[in-house]
Amino acid sequence: MTDTIPEPVTTPRGTRHVIDKLENFPYGDRRVVTIDGRSIGVLNVGGKFYALRNNCPHAGAPLCEGVVKGTMDDTPVHEYRYIRHNEFITCPWHGFEFELETGRSIVDPQKMRVRTYEVAVEDGDVVLYV
Repeated sequence: MTDTIPEPVTTPRGTRHVIDKLENFPYGDRRVVTIDGRSIGVLNVGGKFYALRNNCPHAGAPLCEGVVKGTMDDTPVHEYRYIRHNEFITCPWHGFEFELETGRSIVDPQKMRVRTYEVAVEDGDVVLYV
């Protein structure tokens, strides 16, 4: 008999902020909230929630107004393959792309990123931890 080790439980960090009821936050919807002077976007992408700072680090654009999309794969000439559907947000001003999960840019992931925050669904509420 083999004992299985349970997955570690991640505890939320920061102050709990209820954004809305889950039933009022459909797929594709997004909210921009201001908490402690910070503009933060909360996005429902296919039932998975993401939260990130609403300022592009390149020029300060309202990042969360950008399009959520995938990206093109690195392929040979005349071959095109769209990958990682709905994993990136594009800056509405200059087109910089950032991963929703990590906030890292596609162009320079080691140096350019946007702050991300934890989001959870708890007792029917969409909750942001800042």
